[in-house]
Amino acid sequence: MTVLTIMTDREWFLLLIGSVIYIALFILTVQNSRRKVIDLQERLNKVRAMQELQQTQSQEGIEQNRKKIGELESLIRKLGDENSVLRLELEEKKTRLDYANRMAEIETEKRQQAESVIFGSDIYSTMQRMLDRGQCMGNDEWRRLEQLVNSVYTGFTERLFSLYRMTDQDYHVSLLIKVRMQPKDIATLTAHSKESVASTRSRLYNKVFGEKGSSKDWDDFVLGL
Repeated sequence: MTVLTIMTDREWFLLLIGSVIYIALFILTVQNSRRKVIDLQERLNKVRAMQELQQTQSQEGIEQNRKKIGELESLIRKLGDENSVLRLELEEKKTRLDYANRMAEIETEKRQQAESVIFGSDIYSTMQRMLDRGQCMGNDEWRRLEQLVNSVYTGFTERLFSLYRMTDQDYHVSLLIKVRMQPKDIATLTAHSKESVASTRSRLYNKVFGEKGSSKDWDDFVLGL
């Protein structure tokens, strides 16, 4: 009887310990899931802000603003001196659109100049020679390329890593996309297959956006950063 009682107490103790561990694991799982949802939402908010900026600075965005400016000018002319408050509001909107367009045009000019700087740089010439010889890039070449990209596209690396904690391969592929290297050349310079490079690009889009996308979708996003 005594042995049975001891065994029963032990079983109750093990059951209690098991229950505590199960509850603790359940709470951790729920908290981890909530953290992942929050992280995804924060990342998507950053992505949307970046995409909105890209759209504003695109030629299509500039044309849309010009159309809105024309419509506002027409409304202002029709109002004449009537309803001065509304007229001022319309003029304020027009001024903001004019300013946004000017900033977008300046950004476009900067990007065009940035590409000229990149294509005329020593590191870009070095990369072309390495491609001719079928060589991959080393630490020194990656460092020089990173410095160049961030000097002409201020904050590029920071913006990229704010969205996703990338591996060296992820980052290197994105750097090469930014300087408009073709997938086959990216494969050579990173010592990976073209299939691996394509997989990296589509996977990054999926991780950052939380949805499936093509490798080109990632390229377009990176080029706009």
